[in-house]
Amino acid sequence: MPVDELPVNKYPVQVGFSASTRRFPHATDRNRVKRLTREAWRLEKHQLYDQLSAQSRKLAVFLIYTDKNIQPFSTVQSKISVILRKLAATGEPPVPTAASHS
Repeated sequence: MPVDELPVNKYPVQVGFSASTRRFPHATDRNRVKRLTREAWRLEKHQLYDQLSAQSRKLAVFLIYTDKNIQPFSTVQSKISVILRKLAATGEPPVPTAASHS
């Protein structure tokens, strides 16, 4: 869905969170991971919101937790902060680069 068609009226970002059933077979673990990432997002989102609001831009973000273990909140928060700084700096998600093996 194009970002211009998102039902974003009041907020410049629409966000979703996911944790794999394969990595976390118990629902309580998946829920804990999503709760941690949502809270980290809530505390750090202002840096992205300010940048997007200044540029009159909208963004749709979907975060997928890929670690096999549940990390402490401080680790999750620092990783979310890095992601948001990159999104705010470029306005677009970073493109993964392949490491060259010479």
